[in-house]
Formats: sequence, structure tokens, C-alpha cells
Amino acid sequence: MCRSPCAGASPIPPCRGDPDDGTSGPTPSVLFVCVKNAGKSQMAAGLMRAAAGDDAAEIHSAGTRPGTALNAMSVAVLREVGVDVGDEHPKATDLDLARRMTWVIVLGREARFDPGPGPIVETWDTDEPSDRGIEGVERMRLVRDDIAARVDDLTRRLDTSAAGRRG
Repeated sequence: MCRSPCAGASPIPPCRGDPDDGTSGPTPSVLFVCVKNAGKSQMAAGLMRAAAGDDAAEIHSAGTRPGTALNAMSVAVLREVGVDVGDEHPKATDLDLARRMTWVIVLGREARFDPGPGPIVETWDTDEPSDRGIEGVERMRLVRDDIAARVDDLTRRLDTSAAGRRG
């Protein structure tokens, strides 16, 4: 099974889970991981739920060293685009969960997570506007928009894979 670090470098393998109504294969699953599970991975999971729909994929987020609360600015910029993650909370990574996922997406330059055999692992080196002197809500909007574009691409790949399983 391919563990490509490159987006779109390989086809999506068969997904884990139970078939739904028999017209398609099992539901794909994604775990988004960052360090604190307070910002980027929460953003990605919320944006994926909005883009793919709750029934299209099993979506989780976690942190390698989870914080104590969500980043308030992350929550606010997601609400600007109609995504509400306010009821979420930081969670620790879980190897059993990660190994049963179709995809594990590691976000940012600081996070390191290897679930071992099973899922496809991608690392998204997300935009870091603070490297360019951009801070505050403007920074967070740029991070959100970068993650949203990547989530849209992943959602298209999941859709393509599901269509292939139906076809």
C-alpha cells in the first residue's frame, strides 16, 4: 500500500468500514493531525465535514501534544465561512484509530506522526503567514484558506475513489 507524502500521487486504496447500501464501497476515513489539535487539524476536520458532508467520510482530528482548548481565532475564522467547531475539544492521537483510517493527514511543519502500516499518510506543509510578518486574524484567514484548498482537493479525490467503487 502506498504511503505517499504527495497529494494525488497514488490512487486511494480500498477504504475501511462497512458498505452502506451496496451501491458503493466502504466509507472513506480521514484523521487530521497537528501538534495541539487546537487549530489546523480542527480547521481541516471542520472544513472536510462541510465539503464532504457527514455521511461521505468518517472524519477525526487529533494532536500529538494536545492543548487544553481550541484556538479562539481558528474557531472565529471558520465561523466566517459557515463552519462551526465550537463544540470540539483537543484530543490526543490514538494509534488504533489512526491505523483503521484510509488517510492520515499531518498538518504543519512541527507535527510528526507515523501510524505505522495501514493508512495513506500525507504531510501538508501548510502556509505559515507569520513567516512573512502577517499576524492576527489575517494570518488565520490565510491558514484557513490554504487548508480549505487542500481539503477541497482531498474531497475530490475521495469522491473519485467512491465513484470508482460504485462503477
